Formats: sequence, structure tokens, C-alpha cells
Amino acid sequence: MELTAEQLRQFAEEGYLFLPDCFSEEEVAVLREEAERIYATNRPEVWREKTGAPRTAFAAHTYNEAFRLLGAHPRLIRPVEQVFGEKLYMHQFKINAKAAFEGDVWQWHQDYGTWARDDGMPEPRAMNIAVFMDEVMPINGPLMLIPKSHVYGVLEAGHDKETTSYPLWTLDKETVTRLVAQGGIVAPTGKPGSVLMFHGNLVHGSAPNITPYPRRIVYLTLCAVSNYIRKPTRPEWIAHRDFTPIEPVADSALRDYARARKAAAE
Repeated sequence: MELTAEQLRQFAEEGYLFLPDCFSEEEVAVLREEAERIYATNRPEVWREKTGAPRTAFAAHTYNEAFRLLGAHPRLIRPVEQVFGEKLYMHQFKINAKAAFEGDVWQWHQDYGTWARDDGMPEPRAMNIAVFMDEVMPINGPLMLIPKSHVYGVLEAGHDKETTSYPLWTLDKETVTRLVAQGGIVAPTGKPGSVLMFHGNLVHGSAPNITPYPRRIVYLTLCAVSNYIRKPTRPEWIAHRDFTPIEPVADSALRDYARARKAAAE
């Protein structure tokens, strides 16, 4: 999959791009099944809300075949290669749960702010590309973005270690208010299989999920190989040290895996 000139222009101006219907229900179903298996484990890579509900699971592409295939899928890798103009490596891989009734807030933040401060990433030549595993609705804690906020570079932030189970470099209310006055807020919603890609400096966050509807999303943090991290302070399974360029798998790889799993179970 390649982005059109118009899509590349929109990404450069707005800081994000929403791509519906990238993956079929057949492909997404096997991801949901595998995600639940991972959430049920006691691996150190699985972080939980204060209630015990799963919050995020890191590095699943290193030990789970379905997520390994997703992490090298051409529908995700090729568009980001277009933007950066070079090969990519996986800086981070996580499956965010936003569990029904218990999914907590993700405060307003920039991803690159963390990658720079905690991992020593030289430039914002990395981004998140997200795959919806559930329907993301206006009511179940969708990701909220502030369009065009990426153009202001890395903003001053405080290290919040108290609000949730996951420490974040967060923005203050005054900064968020100013940015929203200039760019507004959007919350892309869509069916399972939709994909959202957004600039590393785009300000974003999400509200708690108090509905019966889970909102599970897989995030690939893809970084230009030349932009590898220099001074990592976090565990390797959060900020990877393997800078090997990703070689995309066949476009049918995840579908073929799902069908093979189904056949083996019958």
C-alpha cells in the first residue's frame, strides 16, 4: 500500500492520516484472540491499570507470530517508509487495551518528547501507526488528536508518574488549551481494521473508557534506521535496541496465518 500525493500532503499539514478498512475482519479477529492470550499472562511486558485490568502489552512482535507478521506488514511499513524516505526499525510495539469500564486516561502528551528524553532519539523521524482491533467509537475512549500541533516541535512537559500506572511526559492545561484554540480536537473513529498514523510530535490523549465496549489498539512505533536511539534508559522491551531494517512480509501473510490457525482448530 502506498500513500497518494494528497495523503502525503494531508499528513504533512495536519500531522495525522486515517486509513479505514486496511485489514479485514478475518485478519483482525486473530489479533484480538492473540491479544487476549497475552493479557492473561504474567509477563513483565504486560502492564496493568491500578484495578488490575490490562493497560498495555509491550513487544508482542518478539514472541507472538500473529503480531510478528503485523509488525512487518507492508500495509503499515510502506506508508511510513514513504514519509521518511528510508528503511525502518521497530522502536516500540504495544497493544493498548482500554478495557471496558476500567480503561484509564492517557494524558495529553507528545510521543517524541518521551523518545527524546528517555531514549535519546535524535530527531522526530519516528511515528506511531495504529491498528484498531475493536470498533473505536466516540463513547469508548477514542484517541483525541490536536491537528497541526506537530509543527511546534517538542513542547515543555512534566514527568507524570502518579496519575496512571504508566509514566508519561505530559503537557499542562495552559499549553493544551492554547493548541486546541489553534487546531481544535479530532477523534478518529472507525471499524476494526482501520489504521491511524500520526506524527511523533502530534499532541494526543484519550479519556477513560466507562462503557461496556473495549477499545483495543495495536501501536507500531516505526523509526527511520538512521535515527536510532543513542541513550536508552528504559528496558529493551519498551525501547528496542535492534536497529535491523524491517523487511516486509507478503501482503497475505497475516490472512494466511489466520486461516491456518482456524484450520488447525477444526
